[in-house]
Amino acid sequence: MDTFDALADPTRRQIIAMLARGERSAGEIAGRFPIAGPSVSRHLKVLRESGLVSYRQQATSRLYRLEPERLGEAREWMDAQLDAVKARFDRLGAHLDRIKDQEEGDG
Repeated sequence: MDTFDALADPTRRQIIAMLARGERSAGEIAGRFPIAGPSVSRHLKVLRESGLVSYRQQATSRLYRLEPERLGEAREWMDAQLDAVKARFDRLGAHLDRIKDQEEGDG
């Protein structure tokens, strides 16, 4: 699953925010949500398949952790889009400045 598809769900974004503060067991993650454990497991599976989280087995528990490089890829894409928007506004500002200068020169 695509990173942005995985991040589209608010529960998954909350899980990402939890894991940004450190590893958590599947049980601990599930205990933070008012939904059934199997639903949380499905959210964790989506996050794993997208590469946003991984886990390691410790005895009978799975400890989940964030994979920050995948978030970094999403951030790079978002930054590129913001840069494009800023460049458009800069060009608009320059154009408006030229118009203003022309009007002042004519007046």
